[in-house]
Amino acid sequence: MRRFITPIFLAVAGSIAALIGAAILFVPHAFFASNHIVLEPDPNLMSEIRAPGGLLLVAGLFVFVSGFVRRLTLAGLLVAAVGFGAYGGARLLSIAFDGLPSATLLFAMILELVLAFAAWALAARRQKTTLTQSQGYAI
Repeated sequence: MRRFITPIFLAVAGSIAALIGAAILFVPHAFFASNHIVLEPDPNLMSEIRAPGGLLLVAGLFVFVSGFVRRLTLAGLLVAAVGFGAYGGARLLSIAFDGLPSATLLFAMILELVLAFAAWALAARRQKTTLTQSQGYAI
């Protein structure tokens, strides 16, 4: 059962990132409206909004695929840890600078930080297992 935890985690985390990225990229007005954010129809603003959506979509797809391609697993875990950690950390910084956002965005921050920590922990465990096996020891 332990060997299925990482692929399941990567599939779920990748799906979350890819779906959010796709929503930001393809239906940004509706996505942001769900958090009571109104986007102006300014091409410059929309370019700045859609660009991170594309990044999230591609990163999420990579994380998802890394759950099924063994040689990409560690890279997928690191992308998930850095990506979700950056989003969660930036939201924490925003709270310090700007005050508390809506409950939905607070929940998103908590989820991002939990996913980042889980990805980091799974990556650390994977590295420890790889190092131990390469030295001829069993865990």
